[in-house]
Amino acid sequence: MKHSAVVAETTLDSSPEETTSDPQFVKGMGLFSATAIVMGSMIGSGIFIVSADMSRTLGSPALLISAWLLTAAMTIIGALSYGELAAMMPRAGGQYVYLREAFGPLWGFLYGWTLFMVIQTGTVAAVGVAFGKFLGVFIPGVSKSNWIWHYGSGNVGLNTANLVAIVVITLLTLLNTFGIKFGALVQNVFTSAKVLALVGMVAVGFLARNAAAIAANFGSGWQQFWAGAGLRSVHPVRIGEHGPTAMVGFLTVLAVVQVGSLFSSDSWHNVTFTAGEIRNPKRNLPLSLVIGTGVVLLLYTLCNFVYLVVLPLAGDPQATTLAGRGIQFATEDRVATAVMQSAFGTLGAKLMAAVILISTFGCVNGLLLAGARVYYAMSQDGLFFKAIGRLSPRSSAPVNSLWLQWGWTCLLCLSGSYGDLLDYVIFAVLIFYILTIAGLFVLRRTRPDAPRPYKAIGYPVLPALYIVSAGWICLILLIYKPQYTWPGLIIVVLGIPVYFLWKRLGSAGEAPRQ
Repeated sequence: MKHSAVVAETTLDSSPEETTSDPQFVKGMGLFSATAIVMGSMIGSGIFIVSADMSRTLGSPALLISAWLLTAAMTIIGALSYGELAAMMPRAGGQYVYLREAFGPLWGFLYGWTLFMVIQTGTVAAVGVAFGKFLGVFIPGVSKSNWIWHYGSGNVGLNTANLVAIVVITLLTLLNTFGIKFGALVQNVFTSAKVLALVGMVAVGFLARNAAAIAANFGSGWQQFWAGAGLRSVHPVRIGEHGPTAMVGFLTVLAVVQVGSLFSSDSWHNVTFTAGEIRNPKRNLPLSLVIGTGVVLLLYTLCNFVYLVVLPLAGDPQATTLAGRGIQFATEDRVATAVMQSAFGTLGAKLMAAVILISTFGCVNGLLLAGARVYYAMSQDGLFFKAIGRLSPRSSAPVNSLWLQWGWTCLLCLSGSYGDLLDYVIFAVLIFYILTIAGLFVLRRTRPDAPRPYKAIGYPVLPALYIVSAGWICLILLIYKPQYTWPGLIIVVLGIPVYFLWKRLGSAGEAPRQ
């Protein structure tokens, strides 16, 4: 149901916390803290791993770099577009609010529903368990196979890795209940540490460059670099998990591997969820989005060049040496670990594990901090539990929202299904990005006079280019990766009856706030 013009203008210019005597959000974050949320939420463990799987599909150094450059271009265009929406509506909830204002409360709810059920909580669970897994490098007893309680033959139960994840998630949830300043401080420290660690890895990688790898990946005059990347080159891609193999062109294969690179760069928009707590958000939100995504994606691209100058792309899964396994078959896909081992031997593996521990800890904090603000905004609209829409009188933090998020995330940790669920929603996440950027066009038409302190650079060409590119990726994923598409759509669609249930409950009691 669309908002009326009067209600829409009121929603844009005011917020419930500004018009009541209830506790209000504290504007405790400046540009540095906002940028730290962007960068900290993006950098998890993906950049250290996914290039192995991508390279097996691409089979070309040039295409590997091209895939990351495509990710960089799309993400920065997305950040430029979200900047206008963020400056226009600096409200807690971010993307939820933009979808609600552009297309109506149903679309906002479907995003919030999917975020709570899988996207945010599933990511926190996966990154938290990754923390536990890499802690096992230093404490061998921490392992996904070391069960404390195990149910059935699957992954349901409590093992030492997900126990560590639950402890970390509990600790960081507790820290964030003390308020945005405390949560932002933790984020600033760990984001700074992991960005410096990435810079260090890039520097070490170039210093530890391998002449044999350079010859294999670049050759004389870069001939090897471009091998397999011609306009007429074809690449084998399996349709589904067990389907036939199709030979496809470079545009199609680049779209297929975006499952890895595009979503290793995801969560950059989480800072918009915290808009109500950022000082001068009309300036700092757009700046943080552009600076944060730009720096991270530059580092990601440089990391992949490091991989190519230290390890050959092609490899043998049966090989026993780093050079023999190459990027394609790095042990457990840990390409960055293989690079550090090449530079420092056994010590390199521990150094890389320490970097990933710092990275995942900061990532979990950023995701927990930001996600709770969306559920708070949904509650303010009468579309989630009423208690979730309250702030703590002491810390002005959405404490109830934080602990509800904690509970569901811990259940996902115990279920062992978070990885599968995240695979399922990859397609849905991209659809929500497309809808949000399409909302930029809708709001330019329906709210032409609304204050826009920042206007999207390159509008309408760049936002349209994003929609076309993301639409192409969605189409290719529907065809070649159906296991990642239809389940995600089902999760989103299940939110429709839940939405109408909340509306009915709201109309039976207190009218929901629009």
